[in-house]
Amino acid sequence: MSPTTEARPAVRHHSVAADAAPPPRRRRRPTSQQWAAWGFLAPVTVYLALFYAYPLYRNIDLSLRNYTVRSFVQGNAPFTGLKNYLTVFDDPTFAPALLHTVVFTAVCLVFQYAIGLALAVFFNQHFRLSATLRALFLVPWLLPLIVSASTWSWMLNSDSGVVNAALHAVGIGPVNWLTSPSWSLASVIIANIWIGVPFNLVVLYSGLQSIPASLYEAAALDGANAWQRFWRITFPLLRPVSAITLLLGLVYTLKVFDIIWIMTKGGPADSSTTFATWSYQLGFGNLLPAFGPGAAVGNLLVVAALMFGLVYVRAQRRQASS
Repeated sequence: MSPTTEARPAVRHHSVAADAAPPPRRRRRPTSQQWAAWGFLAPVTVYLALFYAYPLYRNIDLSLRNYTVRSFVQGNAPFTGLKNYLTVFDDPTFAPALLHTVVFTAVCLVFQYAIGLALAVFFNQHFRLSATLRALFLVPWLLPLIVSASTWSWMLNSDSGVVNAALHAVGIGPVNWLTSPSWSLASVIIANIWIGVPFNLVVLYSGLQSIPASLYEAAALDGANAWQRFWRITFPLLRPVSAITLLLGLVYTLKVFDIIWIMTKGGPADSSTTFATWSYQLGFGNLLPAFGPGAAVGNLLVVAALMFGLVYVRAQRRQASS
């Protein structure tokens, strides 16, 4: 056997192995649809980064450093850790502000949702002029907050307000709505409820439109009255819409500042001070601003909103899995 014949099988084996090797993968180029998707996503990403992520980062940085007016401009504030948060917790204003924030948020949410739901059910009857009246109820929501707050300040004025004039007409003495520590928080709550009802009305009314009318017809044939139809059909089927309405209302109410500041400025004697107004007072309401504690109070509001948001997401996942 010659050397050439012995080498042939080896060469054939090598060629088979080379043929069996997978070809190198080519990197896929983005398709036109992927480029379009990135094009639509880029503005949103830039917007969130500039107007949400960066301000949140700056607020956290403010709360962890000892900023003064000079260091705020020059950017050389010393790092203090959680000292600003401890200062906020030890402040005598913390407990009243926390209580006022909880009361203001809870009462506004309950009444805004209850009144908005009642109006949504009322307008769902589709009577004559229902569309016109529904549009008129949107006026408080469409007005600028400074206009609404100024209007309520005039209406609740102790000397020349129309509310005290109406009370005097029925034999009730004047009430110091904005200057009495007993009534200042109630005054701003009333104004905020008036402003927030239209939002609940719009969202809940849209939710009612998705409920099939055949369910009400079947319940009526079974002898269910209007109250039973509401509790057994309307209210259960509105739970997803009610959940998102309450969550959005909670986030909005936690950060309400304009109405309180224009009407009472958090007073008198901090009787209507909430975390939102207190944060502003610490950061901008004094000759020597306390940027760090003011940012710490603002971050507490952010944490509270995130906690309720996580609770909502978890509840939605449980509902979807069940």
